[in-house]
Amino acid sequence: MIGDSEVRPWGSWVVLDEGDGYKVKRINVNPHSRLSYQTHDHRSEWWSVISGTASSVIDGNVVHTGPGQSVEVAVGVPHRIVNEQDDELVIIEIQRGDYCGEDDIVRLEDDFGRVPAARTHSH
Repeated sequence: MIGDSEVRPWGSWVVLDEGDGYKVKRINVNPHSRLSYQTHDHRSEWWSVISGTASSVIDGNVVHTGPGQSVEVAVGVPHRIVNEQDDELVIIEIQRGDYCGEDDIVRLEDDFGRVPAARTHSH
């Protein structure tokens, strides 16, 4: 919903616009912070850096983007936004897909303990 926002351990986000098949967010990433390494089953993402420098990881490769530059992440590709700088990183994110809900996140790695522990099987 437009105006929805959330503070996360790495920074915050706010929804600027959304409609059928898309959502637009402003993402603020604190200095020396990063989001979880994650995938999405239902959406692709396009990030445009407004201020700061992103050292994001896309499918295991580090991609550096500065103001005015952008990165596209296809559906299902592992990714994370990283801010290694001393200044806040601001990104506009456009999500496109048949579902753009916050629960379409599969966390592969996380600095804040939000990845479920692997189950152990006893025989």
